[in-house]
Amino acid sequence: MKAADPQTPKEGLFRRAWAFARELWDVLVRPSTVFGLGVLVIAGFAAGVVFWGGFNTALELTNTEKFCTGCHEMRENLFTELKSTIHFTNRSGVRATCPDCHVPHNWTDKIARKMQASKEVWGHLFGVIDTRDKFVDKRLELALHEWARFKANDSLECRNCHSAESMDITKQSPRASVAHQRFLFSGEKTCIDCHKGIAHHLPDMRGVAGWQ
Repeated sequence: MKAADPQTPKEGLFRRAWAFARELWDVLVRPSTVFGLGVLVIAGFAAGVVFWGGFNTALELTNTEKFCTGCHEMRENLFTELKSTIHFTNRSGVRATCPDCHVPHNWTDKIARKMQASKEVWGHLFGVIDTRDKFVDKRLELALHEWARFKANDSLECRNCHSAESMDITKQSPRASVAHQRFLFSGEKTCIDCHKGIAHHLPDMRGVAGWQ
């Protein structure tokens, strides 16, 4: 009589995992003998509300200027530069914060941006720009990435506050009025094509396409 082949540890682990998954699925789909269906639905709804509230609260906490300037890389470099611009202090008292310019307002676009920005956490942990010299050396590369993102989304964050439809070109300078009518209103260009360096210092622009 031929003996059965011994079960390998890998096969045994797979079978136990599969058995556990099937058992868990049976528990989830089997009608409860303790709680009524209405109770389970209400409990599930309440749990969903709590989860969504917690998730949205955490998302908004990461969408504040205080959070953005929590690390010294941003606080001592970019935030310091922002303070000297019209987006920080102006006659109307309307100020743009970091998320206003770097995070879309629409929820789906905001989530996508947050996922993209997770790479910045990696950069912070490994000290990519943890000194002023490192930041200056990386400034052009960082700027090019951000300008490309604005170009790709048609300057979506700029349009959070600035609307071509609401512009009164009669109150603009002749140069701005002509440029907006020729390039912006026609869709030939987007905001970032002409408005680089309005909130932060420009890098060395030699060799940057379209820059004179």
